[in-house]
Amino acid sequence: MGKISLSHGSGGIETSKLLERFIFSRVPDRLKKVEGGLGIDYPDDAAAIPTLDGYIVVTTDSYTVNPPFFPETNIGGLAASGTINDVLMLGGKPLAVLDSIVVEEGFPEEDLRRIIDTMLSILGSHGIAVIGGDFKVMPRNTLDNVIINMVGIGYAKKLIIDKNLEPGDKVIITGPVGEHGAVILALQQGFKVEGGELRSDARPLIGIMDKLLEEYIGDIHAARDPTRGGVAMALNDWASTTNTVIVVDEAKIPIKDVVRSYAEMLGIDPLSLACEGVALLGVRREAAEDILELIRSLGHEEAEIIGEVRQSPEYGGTVLLKSVVGGFRILEPPRGELVPRIC
Repeated sequence: MGKISLSHGSGGIETSKLLERFIFSRVPDRLKKVEGGLGIDYPDDAAAIPTLDGYIVVTTDSYTVNPPFFPETNIGGLAASGTINDVLMLGGKPLAVLDSIVVEEGFPEEDLRRIIDTMLSILGSHGIAVIGGDFKVMPRNTLDNVIINMVGIGYAKKLIIDKNLEPGDKVIITGPVGEHGAVILALQQGFKVEGGELRSDARPLIGIMDKLLEEYIGDIHAARDPTRGGVAMALNDWASTTNTVIVVDEAKIPIKDVVRSYAEMLGIDPLSLACEGVALLGVRREAAEDILELIRSLGHEEAEIIGEVRQSPEYGGTVLLKSVVGGFRILEPPRGELVPRIC
């Protein structure tokens, strides 16, 4: 038996293999979900429990970002935004959260107040109740700063289940990719980014997703906020689950110049960097242009149709990237310790 490494928590292929080995393969099929719902029978950002007229949507995540403060927000804002977005990606309306905070002995009270203020401000601005939680302190040098675990609860009339992605669907990204991953990577490498163009995109997607769920729920076949592992991991998950080929056009993918510069300087593909404020959508071909127009009308002018889903029995499970210089290459899922403790 080997030992756990940082790469096992990066959200890439090592994470997937560890979860399959230690959890998914060991839980009996009848216990992988509540009957009629969605669980680890098909792992997603959230799970669903059926009710008489819809579904209770539940999600949980632990936020361990280092450093806990970064341009635009902090770990509290990241936790609130990430939890909200995970409920939304399954088609749910966020209703309430429970949070569990663990801090290191000696952590400054003022820093804790700032983190909690940011978290409560985001939740309160969207009318999301805080209905419970926990608080613990670990001895000095046994924990690095602060960890937040948050449970999100929502309600959905109809679920968005990524395995429903089908050939002919178009892939839409709602904004520039890799911003959160780039700023955390830069800070971890010792670069000073305060006051510059590089900042986290962590924010709730309620404004955009509420409108999409209201008008186009039947046309959205898949939805993901591409956090750990970025767009590359999300697309590979979709292709693998649906046994399709997803072809994306590199020239269409919005990436800010500052993100591209830092990624190139540090030797990381921006498509593998975490996004915390954009949605990746697989939508019915006939509705794609209308959905894109709606997204842009809501203030997301950089949204783009970046690719499409194709059927290929021989090459199913593959993501192909059409490069800006011509030709195609396989866009593989990220491996290794890309950016540890990123979210």
